[in-house]
Amino acid sequence: MILLGKINSLNIARKTDFGLYLTDDENNEVLLPNRYVERDMRIGDGIDVFIYKDSEDRLVATTETPKVQVGEFALLRVVATNNTGAFLDWGLQKDLLVPFREQKMRMQVNRSYIVYVYVDYNSDRIVASAKIDKFLDNRPADYKQGDPVDILVAQRTDMGYKVIIDNLHSGMIYHNEIFREINIGDRLEAYIKNIREDGKIDVTLADRADRRTMELADKILMHLLNHNRRMSITDKASPETIKSIFECSKKDFKKAIGHLYKKKLIILHPDEITMA
Repeated sequence: MILLGKINSLNIARKTDFGLYLTDDENNEVLLPNRYVERDMRIGDGIDVFIYKDSEDRLVATTETPKVQVGEFALLRVVATNNTGAFLDWGLQKDLLVPFREQKMRMQVNRSYIVYVYVDYNSDRIVASAKIDKFLDNRPADYKQGDPVDILVAQRTDMGYKVIIDNLHSGMIYHNEIFREINIGDRLEAYIKNIREDGKIDVTLADRADRRTMELADKILMHLLNHNRRMSITDKASPETIKSIFECSKKDFKKAIGHLYKKKLIILHPDEITMA
């Protein structure tokens, strides 16, 4: 079956004046127009192509790779609007339509929005929607703590960032667990931190080493709270002293102290550390 809005692996079947006809295992055909045909393409070769509809609503193939496929979310820029809706740059010659009914608010040219791409089965066309919530959390989350996942950063909030997990679920990553700069539209690898009783999912960007640093940072903060918000143990202390108090290496201790300092949770003095 040739899948609309997806990258398909097809075979070159025959050549015409208009381009190459490609077929699937069921002998369904689609045209690869001449502008995408390369000199080294031969009859019988396998080729990966994206399938969409041209301006005359005909099924065609392209060797161009879109920024997003059907069933996926992406941050895309508006390049034009008219009385039908907004048109997004998704990396192909024909722009991607967001009908007015699928806009949360009127989209503006040169602004970028998180959208979901799908086939509108009433018109049999590929379209996008900015009303992304209706495409999320429509199946139970089948994750365990620590599972690796792919996320798309969708929205900044006071607590952190809302993210889209594996093109299926909504999730949250908190500011105090972010070790690097991230931006709306970034695609990142993350890890399941927690699935709450209400079904909401928390994720973390931290790998095992980073999670160990955060756990140690929490332990240092608790030590400070239990000792009048100050301690004489600094990164100048001996490895033996650090290990006896915090059960960690000096290297991990220095990394945790650096994390707390960057987060402005502690103040470093020549001979002591205090809480900010």
